[in-house]
Amino acid sequence: MKKKSAYFRLLSLFLLLLITGFSQAQNAKGKLFIIGGGNRSDDLMKQVLAVAELGKKDYIVVLPMSSEEPDSSYIFFKTQMVKLTQNPIVMLNFNKETAQNKKLTDSVQKAKLIFISGGDQSRFMNVVQNTPIKTAIQKAYENGSTISGTSAGAAVMSEKMITGNQKLEKEYSGTFDNIRYDNLETSEGLGLLKTAVIDQHFLKRNRYNRLLSALVEFPDLTGIGIDEATAIIVRNNEIEVAGESEVIVVRKPKGIKKSNKNNLISIENLQMSIYTAGQKFNIK
Repeated sequence: MKKKSAYFRLLSLFLLLLITGFSQAQNAKGKLFIIGGGNRSDDLMKQVLAVAELGKKDYIVVLPMSSEEPDSSYIFFKTQMVKLTQNPIVMLNFNKETAQNKKLTDSVQKAKLIFISGGDQSRFMNVVQNTPIKTAIQKAYENGSTISGTSAGAAVMSEKMITGNQKLEKEYSGTFDNIRYDNLETSEGLGLLKTAVIDQHFLKRNRYNRLLSALVEFPDLTGIGIDEATAIIVRNNEIEVAGESEVIVVRKPKGIKKSNKNNLISIENLQMSIYTAGQKFNIK
């Protein structure tokens, strides 16, 4: 009996920790401002600042690790933002060694606005995965900071991150030629969005096939395709669209069937919605 009692106490503790962690992730005090890449107008970046609600003593951290030219990404961002805000803007270009630096990671956690540049999302996650940087970003979000990113910086926001690669093709392609199962390569992102998967440059690069492939692999997730010069603002489960173009939302695929021929699939029906600036929708 004592062994059973100890077992149930441990099980209860595990479930409590699991529920607490899930609750914290779903009820973060912070916001996400996720940009689909391309041009970032001053008006769009003013909205980023408005959402972040920076105080006089707050500062902005730029994380440029996605980029092949991190200094250029930082300079481009800072040149635009110094016209729009007087808050300090600092670059923290981490590598595997500095990722363990507590002083630097504390600076990330205390930033009121964190901006993740474009480039290659896998390059970014290779630096931050399983390091204090990822934890610092997550805690900053939970504590009320705004996390923003563009292009690759958008892709890293979700838990299931689209890398852009196809398992069934040797060559990288900016888009997918068809919709197949066991073809989409994903890896672990920052996990700030648990119930959605993000794709970027969406209309500009015709990435419908890629996002639909994601829904085949993860039918319980909401697929969100953000076009260039466009963003979504995430406040817990409510999402608002901002910017110049459109956001495509696909979800609830029904009747998914997999063919033995060329990994092709069929879907009997699914929901698709199109939103423009100012419109809102919810995710579970």
